Formats: sequence, structure tokens, C-alpha cells
Amino acid sequence: MNKIYPDAAAALDGLVFDGMTIMAGGFGLCGIPENLIKALRDTGTGNITAISNNAGVDDFGLGLLLQTRQIKKMVSSYVGENATFERQYLNGELELEFNPQGTLAERIRAGGAGIPGFYTKTGVGTLIAEGKEHKDFNGETYIMETGLVADVSLVKAWKADKEGNLIYRKTARNFNPMMATAGKTTLVEVEEIVETGELDPDHIHTPGIFVDRIILGTFEKRIEKRTTRAA
Repeated sequence: MNKIYPDAAAALDGLVFDGMTIMAGGFGLCGIPENLIKALRDTGTGNITAISNNAGVDDFGLGLLLQTRQIKKMVSSYVGENATFERQYLNGELELEFNPQGTLAERIRAGGAGIPGFYTKTGVGTLIAEGKEHKDFNGETYIMETGLVADVSLVKAWKADKEGNLIYRKTARNFNPMMATAGKTTLVEVEEIVETGELDPDHIHTPGIFVDRIILGTFEKRIEKRTTRAA
């Protein structure tokens, strides 16, 4: 089966619909699937639930979908650096399901592993725990969190072979490997595509069995917040 698609629009073709749930990899602006996000914006698909650590910035990453009001709900960990996010949330125009960062990562991992729920101590005694099942283990209280899955996962990797085996580069790995396993369909954009067999099996982070469609992207790779030291 050919997994290579000519561009992001072609990779999304036939997969998008109003009310869909997506996962989008990245941490800040590092390792985000910027080509696929732009193409999703251009489809005009609305009422999206977006699962992502954060929502990019106002004019880049998932911030583009907030600008066009295509996202109705964010399932996130960090909500700073985005004035559009702040304004829509405070005005009651955007739903937010807030998660501790480790809990979000584990919810995605659980969803990809077929685990419907798990118990964690994180959030006990806080707003995070409200409305969730509590259970005691060995004298300690835990809350139950549910696994997450998406209709489509949008993933950024460094290299892929033609079978969809993936390698991520350094901190750009972040949430991408878990999200690749938790999408009903997983779309990946990469900086390089090589022939099957060229990647060292010991270096592969995501096996190709999880990957459905691949595109070769071009990347802006913005720095979210540049800090320099005076000379």
C-alpha cells in the first residue's frame, strides 16, 4: 500500500468532517505538524475538538484554527502564549478540558494502547478532580482519568521510510509518538523520506503499522520565545 501523498491537502482528503476530534503533536512550536494544520484550516472544517499540549501562538500552529473559529474545544495542558485562545475562552466561545501535562501524555498513551481508563494521584484535591471517580489504593487516594483517541492524528517526524517507520529528532519528539498510536487514522509530515530498509531498526521510534499517510513537508520552524543575553 502506498502511504506517500503529494501534499497535506491530499493527505487530509476524505478524512475531515465537522465535529471531528484531532490530535496535533508538538510542544510549544517545537515538532508541530505545521503543513497539515494549515491544510486543515483551508478545508473549513468546523466544531473541531483538538487534543494538543497547547494551541500554538496567534498566527501559527493551532492558533490558525482558533483565528478562524474552527475549534470548539481544546483538550490541553498549557494555554499561555495565545491571546486568541485567552479571549475566546474568557468570552465563553471556546471549551477547555484542562489536564496536568503528565496526565495528558498518559491519557494519549492509554488511548493508543486500548486502555479505557487509569488511576493517578495527580490532581487529587484540586479542580482537576471534580466529577471524577475517586478510589483508594494502599491508603492513598487516586482519581480516574480516561484514555484519549482521535479521528485523525496529525504528527511531525524527522524521517520516514516508505512503510511509515518514523524517527523523531531530539525534543521535537515530545507528544508525537503517543499521538501516532492514538489516531484512528494517522497522518505524518516529515523532513525526509527514505527507501524502506534504510532506517536502522534500533533507531525507529514509531513503527509503520501506526502510520497511514505521509507527506514531505517544508517547515518554518519558528522559535516561540527567543531569549538572548546582552553582549
